[in-house]
Amino acid sequence: MSAPVFLAEGRVLHAGDTVVLDGAEGHHAATVQRLRVGERVVLTDGRGASGNGGVLSVDRDRLEVLLSDVATHPDPQPRLTVVQALAKGDRGELAVSTMTEVGVDRVVPWAASRCVVRWEAARGQRALAKWRSTGREAAKQSRRAWFPEVTDLANTADVVDRLRCAAVAVVLHEEATEPVAALDLPSAGEVVVVVGPEGGISPEELAAFEDAGARACRLGPTVLRTSTAGPVALGVLLAKTARWS
Repeated sequence: MSAPVFLAEGRVLHAGDTVVLDGAEGHHAATVQRLRVGERVVLTDGRGASGNGGVLSVDRDRLEVLLSDVATHPDPQPRLTVVQALAKGDRGELAVSTMTEVGVDRVVPWAASRCVVRWEAARGQRALAKWRSTGREAAKQSRRAWFPEVTDLANTADVVDRLRCAAVAVVLHEEATEPVAALDLPSAGEVVVVVGPEGGISPEELAAFEDAGARACRLGPTVLRTSTAGPVALGVLLAKTARWS
């Protein structure tokens, strides 16, 4: 059985160091998973460093870990960003979780014009926090050294600005003729994929994205849910990069 992974956010990890894991992560390790002295764990800073270690001591909501070795993983290239339209129920969280497992580097929540869900005031802050928590947990489960960023909520103008700066920009659209699988990807830079809401991307949004340099592409002959399209597109694109070779 693989050693469980915990996030030592903001810590500098070095082999031979003793790291105190407290807060929510310490509580989860000590109280929920009931780790004991001598058990093995993996700590990561979520920014490329991860280390193996053994539990030295356990308290109610904290534990001490002695790191035996630490590896630093380079920033993966090209970087994959998915602009994910807000979705009903838990489909947005499902999309974030699955995309994290596949390898997304950044998720941009997008308030598309046809979104049924609206993130407003306190409700919006809670929803964003849930997306971020979902991304962290999925990154630990999938044993990633680099955790994905979940940005603040974006409007269409924000998405247009991001598409203009991308090395490759793609809008998933069921009426497009160019397949995602036919795209040529750079070895570095940012690849941005836009996933629309249940009601689809409006003609005005599509026109704005194409004016910003995005290419409308289809995944295949079927229409996927908004929670499914992003992970599938990521798999297709990552298979064309050295990240999956």
